[in-house]
Amino acid sequence: MPAPRPTSAETQDALDSDLGWTLGVVFRAYVRTANALVSHLPGGPRGYQVLAAAAQGLPGGQGALAQRLGVDKTVMTYLLDDLEKAGLVERRPDPADRRNKRVVATERGRAAWVDTQTRLEHAEDHVLEPLDPADRSVFRELLRRLAARADSLDPEHNTCRLVEELAPESIPSASAAPAKPRRSPRR
Repeated sequence: MPAPRPTSAETQDALDSDLGWTLGVVFRAYVRTANALVSHLPGGPRGYQVLAAAAQGLPGGQGALAQRLGVDKTVMTYLLDDLEKAGLVERRPDPADRRNKRVVATERGRAAWVDTQTRLEHAEDHVLEPLDPADRSVFRELLRRLAARADSLDPEHNTCRLVEELAPESIPSASAAPAKPRRSPRR
């Protein structure tokens, strides 16, 4: 006899306590609105992040910015090209190391960043509306700390180790999986 199906209330309770589900719901709610608000910028959300970093004068060159934002260096080059063509940023030699290029917001870029940031703050307020102002502040600080820690970890190495530690023994680890035969490249 099959196990009884959980009621919708039991399912809701199980989902409400699931970190992945709750993060996903909040993330999707924010992203839908935020993407619409940054769509006028070259590169959309990535373009906004680059513009925000440039407008705030974050230290480091183009490569460091790509690494910080998790953007492939090649993609970053094209993204910066598009932001430059739009008159939002410039690449300037880094005074500390002229081999590096710093990304600097233009006046137009700073104005676009301020305008977009104001709109995004309204979107954030909408998503965080159920929280009172003190809880919003605490939530943002906790989220910032979690993000800083996650960003400092080597995600591939640490995630694999964690999965191996927590996975039931019935699930073979990735290292125990049989290797697929490789086909030799065609010539």
